[in-house]
Amino acid sequence: MIAALAFYLFAAILIASAVMVVTARNPVHSVLFLILAFFNAAALFLIAGAEFLAMILVIVYVGAVAVLFLFVVMMLDIDFARLREGFQRYAPIGAIIGGILFLELVFVVGSWGFSSQANELRLAPNPGAGVTNAEAIGRILYTDYVYLFQASGLVLLVAMIGAIVLTHRQREGTRRQNIASQVYRSGSVLLEKVPSGAGIATLGIRRPPEPEPEAPKVTHEAGHGHGGHH
Repeated sequence: MIAALAFYLFAAILIASAVMVVTARNPVHSVLFLILAFFNAAALFLIAGAEFLAMILVIVYVGAVAVLFLFVVMMLDIDFARLREGFQRYAPIGAIIGGILFLELVFVVGSWGFSSQANELRLAPNPGAGVTNAEAIGRILYTDYVYLFQASGLVLLVAMIGAIVLTHRQREGTRRQNIASQVYRSGSVLLEKVPSGAGIATLGIRRPPEPEPEAPKVTHEAGHGHGGHH
């Protein structure tokens, strides 16, 4: 009874937060509602007995993906009013695409049915005696589907490299750091060979020499004016 009440509670909050992600006017609020949806989905995974998926959802999606979304939304100066200007113009195309996706969902749900072993599996989420969900997922992922797992990693690597290449630009006037010249500037670092076992008591405290004061610069106007006086 308690598990059923918890399921309906978390499911209701999940659906409400998912609706607010789409309908919220403030993008920061949308990301916060998305984080709330992730937490409630993780709670549903715990109720279903999939604690590994629940922790992955919290650690990866809440701790990395959602926080990245929040940083991007808060750091980028995006004019959302300008983005909404073409909403009415592209609304028919969006409605057609949404209708197609809805029909696909109807076909999928209509052809779906319960397995004959659903009742037994529902009450026994663990794959076997003494085997946890994390161990079972690891056995399947790294034995039966190891090549698909590696292929997905390569796809993500290619996508990351492509995003870096597409966004990288050479801009004129950009100030760049030269770490070598900053660290090994003349007089800033004192390089000295210290014998083994020698400490402060033997060598004392060594300090780099003070830089020589720069000579005052004489401007052209000052020299010209002095010559005209004579």
